[in-house]
Amino acid sequence: MEPGLIWILAGLLLLAAELALPGIFLVWVGLAAIGTGIVVLAALPPFEAVVAVFIALLAGGITLSLRLKGRRPPVRVNTPDAGLVGRHGMLLPMDGAELRVRIGDSDWPARLPRDVKVPDAPMRVRVEGVEGTVLVVRPL
Repeated sequence: MEPGLIWILAGLLLLAAELALPGIFLVWVGLAAIGTGIVVLAALPPFEAVVAVFIALLAGGITLSLRLKGRRPPVRVNTPDAGLVGRHGMLLPMDGAELRVRIGDSDWPARLPRDVKVPDAPMRVRVEGVEGTVLVVRPL
């Protein structure tokens, strides 16, 4: 069997293994192996050159992936403000020392901005921010 075809076959097997294993590292090894196989099929270089081509393609793929990863904004999952800021809710009557706001089917501790006085009756509010687990709300 041709050495270039062996490189391409190994690369395809690595890409298939990537589907079964978590992470994305085998993608770059597989693509580097396929690229090396194409180079070996085009021109039969000596062993040292084949290894150098493989390492260069692998380093280029990893560098490219790290640069692309750095451009994405961070994903904010499971942070209190991820889905609450901007939502509307009902400020509940005070039954103790703290305010509470109902958003959907959940009650949250809340506080009003310093320039707003505490109302006597329930009222509609909009969430402006989150401080820990306390929602900062403003009447509509």
